[in-house]
Amino acid sequence: MKQVPLRAVFFDVGGTLLRPHPSVGAIYARVGRRHGFTANAEGWERAFRAAWKTAKAGEGMSLTAADKSWWRSLVFLALDTMKLEGDNRTRHAYFEELFASFGRADAWQLYTGAVEVLRGVRARGLHVGAISNWDARLRPLLRAMCLDGEFDSITVSCEVKVEKPAPEIFQAALRTVQADPMEALHVGDSYEEDVRGAKAVGMHSILIDRKGWQQYDCPVVRDLKGILAVLG
Repeated sequence: MKQVPLRAVFFDVGGTLLRPHPSVGAIYARVGRRHGFTANAEGWERAFRAAWKTAKAGEGMSLTAADKSWWRSLVFLALDTMKLEGDNRTRHAYFEELFASFGRADAWQLYTGAVEVLRGVRARGLHVGAISNWDARLRPLLRAMCLDGEFDSITVSCEVKVEKPAPEIFQAALRTVQADPMEALHVGDSYEEDVRGAKAVGMHSILIDRKGWQQYDCPVVRDLKGILAVLG
């Protein structure tokens, strides 16, 4: 990587720089209790993951295309999976509070070294960007976490109307710095969305694999600080 004249390093956000805190299931459970849903965090976590898989596989069910309505469908599907009864008004009230909760800083936690790494990349004279599959809550969330100023550019799927791994979102990010693909590196935690998507447009890519359970045909680091080691 040292011999490649990089001009820009782009980072995925969710799962790469920050994560739900203490967990998706815990937040669903905490909000649920205020609306009469008493299921535990582990049950909510399983229900969320099942609903996410179903929603992402559904025809036309795109986070980018549907935004808030997509999340409402997912939450209602999780409620159905949990077999939690509640009238329509209660379900909608639960969703509204839950949706607002994930837009606040206290629902998220930065991974260790996140700010240090972003600043370390910038200190090397490189453009620091974000490329994220997210809805309209991302920019306000980054501001609330005092993280927006760490980026030179932020490319969000809901704004460019396409999600990773589609090439258009990576191309949109490259245009922010007027860089050729070979001059840019993308860092993320998803092999399918981050690595394959970046490689398809000719960008360099690094996968963050914090569990280390698999072998991949790409550069892999165990944590964010590994990025600085790769850059040298």
